[in-house]
Amino acid sequence: MDLTYYRNSDTEKERTADLITLIPDDCINTALDIGARDGWFSILLAERFEQVVALDLEKPAISHPRIKSIKGNITSLDFDADEFDLVFCAEVLEHIPSKQLKIACSELQRVSKKYILIGVPFEQDIRVGRTRCYTCGRRNPPWGHVNSFDELKLKGLFPLCCTRKISFIGKNDECTNSLSEFFLDFAGNPYGDYDQEEPCVYCGAKLLKPPQRNILQKISTRIAFNLNNVQKHFRAAHPNWIHILFEKQVA
Repeated sequence: MDLTYYRNSDTEKERTADLITLIPDDCINTALDIGARDGWFSILLAERFEQVVALDLEKPAISHPRIKSIKGNITSLDFDADEFDLVFCAEVLEHIPSKQLKIACSELQRVSKKYILIGVPFEQDIRVGRTRCYTCGRRNPPWGHVNSFDELKLKGLFPLCCTRKISFIGKNDECTNSLSEFFLDFAGNPYGDYDQEEPCVYCGAKLLKPPQRNILQKISTRIAFNLNNVQKHFRAAHPNWIHILFEKQVA
């Protein structure tokens, strides 16, 4: 993914601005950025906080006097309890294996002193745009998004917190159905994002572009697209992202 192009898109600017706006004014000391990647949000957080820890599976390459980069895993954070005024976690929870999701959210609650700011796709249909791994043969959700969230599910993952603020950003009308899913699977899932950075969620191999489709697969693809186009007339669009600022409750 071209991160420069992505960060400069109108939808990403809107999402970024909303997340930063949700940060409370009464915490300025320490922040933890989970899944920091290129340091985009870490640098923005450094404008508000005295110290920011940027954490990812590989140590982020960020050079900034207020940012400390470390290698770590969200399911086992090497920090003390109540260590950070704000724990910031956007574009992460949708990637966490479902069996580890509650563990990850428990860790976010443990290391937060007061606030947790979460951003995830809202009611994403993770059947849309999925890919086929031509190494192991299994079907992958788009961009490695193995979880889909609504407001109720997200709040349930943070039982030690109350909701301080919530916002919904963007617009999304992408959806599919079981019949279209069947036909696209038969066609080899040709229209997923095979240029994504995320590897196969099952075998870890880089996703390869699908081979040339045969005539039956092309027909199957057309049927799937026609069915989805009909469905869109009967289903309303929904927000693209949900952002929630949680406040940790004192025991």
